[in-house]
Parts: sequence; C-alpha cells; structure tokens
Amino acid sequence: MAINFDSALGIHEDAMLLRARRAEVLANNIANADTPGFKARDFDFESMLRDAQGPGDEFDVDLVQTQPGHADEFLSPDFAAELMFRNPQQPSVDGNTVEVQQEMARYTDNAIRYQVSFDRLSSKFKGLTNAIKGE
Repeated sequence: MAINFDSALGIHEDAMLLRARRAEVLANNIANADTPGFKARDFDFESMLRDAQGPGDEFDVDLVQTQPGHADEFLSPDFAAELMFRNPQQPSVDGNTVEVQQEMARYTDNAIRYQVSFDRLSSKFKGLTNAIKGE
C-alpha cells in the first residue's frame, strides 16, 4: 500500500509555509515601525490556507528573485499582491500605521502556531517512520 503524503500530513505543510510567510510580513512591519508613511500589511491566513487546500490547486510559495540586485529571501511580487493594508486603531501623525505592540503580539501568536504545526508534522513523520520500520 502506497503512502499518500497529502493525506498523511494534512494541512500542516501548507500551514507552515504560510506561517513562515506571515512571519516575514509581520517582521517587516515591526522593522518599519519608525518609517514615516509606512503602511502595515498582513494577509488573511485562513482564506489563503483554504485556497491552498482547494481541489486541484497547486499552492506554490517559492520565492522568486525578480531583479539581480534583490535578495531572494524577501517576498515575491506574486505573494505581495495578496497582502492587505491594516487600519490602525491610533494613526500616527507621520502616516505610519504600525502599532508595534499589536504587531509583536501577532508575530508571537504566529510563531506559536508555526511551532504547533511543526510539532504535529514531526510526530506524523515519526509515526510514518515507525510504520515503515514495522514498529
């Protein structure tokens, strides 16, 4: 009997990829907290995960280097199109919409959820390894 990794791993693989992307976005918001006119961005994790799990959809979150001078670890333009601007509760005078405490809370929540998915994937791989070994 063949092992179907999609059904064996569930949504945790896609969730981890999306959580890593969200960590980049939130870290970028925090890094630009003092940049005048910077607009905080985020994306709707649940809807993107739902889209990733859609029938026949191939969800690709690989990064693309669009210019030779750009670092390839930043967000790809395709992914950036999914980002939404955040409305601040207390707008700053200089037009910056980053609320550092809220961004840090979102980042921490995202990191905890990433770790949960990682732990679940790790236990699933351990179970698959034990099944292959016959333990």
